[in-house]
Amino acid sequence: MIFWVAFGLRVAVILVGHMYRVRTDQANFNFGFEAGRIARSVATGHGYGNPFNGVSGPTAWLPPLYPLLMAAAFRVFGVYSRGAALALLVVDSALSAAVVPAVYEIAERCFDARGIARRGATYGAPVAVWSAWMWAVYPAALQYAVHWIWEMSLTVCLFSWAMVVALRMRAETQGSGIRDEGSGRAWILWAALGMSWGLIALSNASLLLCLPGMMVWVAWPELRQWRISLPTLVGAALTCVMFAVVLAPWVIRNERVLHAFVPTRDNFGVELYESTLDRNDGFPWGTTLPLWTGDPEFKEFVRMGEVRFAKMRGDQAKERISARPWKTAKWTLDRFLFFWDGTPHPANGKPVQEYLRQLSYCFLSACGLLGLALMVRRRVEGAGLFVLIFLLLPLPYYLVTVQPRFRHPMEPLIAVLAVVLFRSAETQRVEDRG
Repeated sequence: MIFWVAFGLRVAVILVGHMYRVRTDQANFNFGFEAGRIARSVATGHGYGNPFNGVSGPTAWLPPLYPLLMAAAFRVFGVYSRGAALALLVVDSALSAAVVPAVYEIAERCFDARGIARRGATYGAPVAVWSAWMWAVYPAALQYAVHWIWEMSLTVCLFSWAMVVALRMRAETQGSGIRDEGSGRAWILWAALGMSWGLIALSNASLLLCLPGMMVWVAWPELRQWRISLPTLVGAALTCVMFAVVLAPWVIRNERVLHAFVPTRDNFGVELYESTLDRNDGFPWGTTLPLWTGDPEFKEFVRMGEVRFAKMRGDQAKERISARPWKTAKWTLDRFLFFWDGTPHPANGKPVQEYLRQLSYCFLSACGLLGLALMVRRRVEGAGLFVLIFLLLPLPYYLVTVQPRFRHPMEPLIAVLAVVLFRSAETQRVEDRG
């Protein structure tokens, strides 16, 4: 029921707010940004390439999952059409709503199964129920599904279910979990973990630091005793194999077309270079290359080719970082603070709306961090996994740039922790001893 409410609410917002009427300025660049350009190239028969306004050839600027989904919508409904926009936003809404059962199971396994934060609830799984409802109706949880034609909803769905798989695996390896699936399910879970992370890599490769952390957490009961059983070793190997199998077609394609080993995307050097420019003050915003095809920088990009250009920019970025380590350290600290305190963005001329947005962002951060501290203090099963996610997921953004949407994959966990935090609050009773 909560899933259908979440999905219906998102679709209603899209229809009532006419979110499918995407701005057409800058040659429809707001329609998916670089992903839209790549999708247009695929849909019009020019292959996976041309991520900017001009023709620049094959690309690995973005992983392929969401651009190919956009290309399918373009082929069916028309390039940059309102029909394609509506179809993509509805799919994003379904993916965002599909996080609801994942949030429910994460909360149920970590908290409700052990009676944590029950406080006399009438529900059998109060934390799970309220966490699912929070994700279903809270505006911050649905904004990217109804407004952005981008990969956020796809990524958060895949990442949330990867968390569910990891929790099931931990229960399986311990052999006495709250839902012990039996040894026959272990291989399926290891394989599912590898496949889900392969898809995550093809959606948003910045999250990949969490994969080794997740695998270590699953095997930690054995690792802390300095022993690894054969089933765990084989299972970890199976995860790696399935991850490689999912990623292999993209890697092979890049080797053949770009003549380079590109496991996920090839633009890190350009992004890093932008983060070192004084004009960006540590917060690159907008496109990393000019949209005007006559710009000398864009012409150099076309002449050199994407891979060589990105390598050149990466080398220049390293030189700038080495020459100004203190400024780099300051910008890194700024990005760390802004990731949790509210990231900068172009002013919209609406101070009240901006204040409420900032307040909501900071409030969620505070709830997530305080809830995590409470989870660790109570030694809740899964606390180690939550800590690893909170530590590892933001790291690439501290180094390059931050935007509010980069935190979205973590927000299902923040929703659960917020519910736990408030349900754990109890009125202190003071007895009269007189």
